[in-house]
Amino acid sequence: MEIYVVESGDTVFSISEKFGVTPDSIIYNNMLPSNQPLVVGQALVILFPDVIHTVRSGETLIGIANLYNVSLTTLYQNNIRLSGRQIIYPGDTVIISYRGEKIRSIEVNAYAYPGINRTLLRRTLPYLTYLTPFTYGFNEDGSLVDLSDGSLISISKEYETQPLMHLSTLTNEGNFSNELASEVLNSPTLQATLIDNVLRTMREKGYYGLDIDFEFVFPEEAPLYASFVENAARRLNPYGYEVIVALAPKTSATQRGLLYEGHDYSAIGRGVNGVLLMTYEWGYTYGPPLAVAPLPNVRSVVEYALTEIPAEKLFLGMPNYGYDWTLPFVQGTSRAISISSQQAIATAARYGAEIMYDEYSQTPFFDYIDENGRQHQVWFEDARSIREKLALVSEYNLRGVGYWNAMRDFPQNWLVLNALYEIEKRG
Repeated sequence: MEIYVVESGDTVFSISEKFGVTPDSIIYNNMLPSNQPLVVGQALVILFPDVIHTVRSGETLIGIANLYNVSLTTLYQNNIRLSGRQIIYPGDTVIISYRGEKIRSIEVNAYAYPGINRTLLRRTLPYLTYLTPFTYGFNEDGSLVDLSDGSLISISKEYETQPLMHLSTLTNEGNFSNELASEVLNSPTLQATLIDNVLRTMREKGYYGLDIDFEFVFPEEAPLYASFVENAARRLNPYGYEVIVALAPKTSATQRGLLYEGHDYSAIGRGVNGVLLMTYEWGYTYGPPLAVAPLPNVRSVVEYALTEIPAEKLFLGMPNYGYDWTLPFVQGTSRAISISSQQAIATAARYGAEIMYDEYSQTPFFDYIDENGRQHQVWFEDARSIREKLALVSEYNLRGVGYWNAMRDFPQNWLVLNALYEIEKRG
């Protein structure tokens, strides 16, 4: 795999000649729109096939997989244009393998709302170990707020991807309720009822494990939260269910702030099977223009987490989004718009912007002026920034990664992930 940064005068054809690959492979792999010009500073993933099969009349994708003794999932992973479907025609080329060795195998999780586009979902699932439908809430009596997750669970299992149940304190208003968390954390009876309801739902719907995400826990209730997640693991583990907890991105045990103080890394890490580090949102909707996940900040969180939690339990949080800010930024008034990496490139192409790359944060960004004369700044993720974050997994020997979220298309991410790592499956 190579990551090429577009220069002035480049075309898909000139780049394909430079690397000795077909123009179609660059277009299909990077999902380049036919009506969108290349953008100076745009990163393209260049893959080098090792074994290629040309489809003959009557052949099926399953038959081709059997012919080469590889899994159907492998063919989906190596041919992103298939979008997770078995539809092929005579004359099509199917990539059986690429040149280059993978570093190691890892586990990959991603979150998705029930309304996710099904084509996008099927294109994404081959690259996931777990899919986590978002989210189950609960009421003051410990009953669950149900989620229309049946379709996501069913489709995920078609791709040997296991569903994780997500339990949070998110309310119908879209906010995390620390008051609701407090009620359950202070009542052993309510906790038992809630965990019983979780267990019953997991059994009925075919979940593989549980992902707990209580945010803004009151600082004084940090020990109670650690005890709650430990109780959940103790109750669910004997039935074969793992318990994973999402934690705020701390860099020390004494870090101040409501987001951080309720999460005791050491105590929670001891009691559960896995931990997702939410290493994103430094750049956020109401903050100033900034990279969502600057690499030095991400690294600092990982290095602190490793002093409290074993590496084999840690999932690195990965952002699948960026932000577009209208300038000047005014604290308390400005509000950035969340965008996908594909949308960011399209915006740069539309306004003739050149994409820059910040070496400190290891993140792309650009400025543009819209039709109304307003200046904007956009920070997003590309193949380069994703590669740098994924490298931390092997550097620190982490368990895997977790993406927030799978709702936006970002084909380059999956190309880079698949080139670097073998993705574990739990079929």
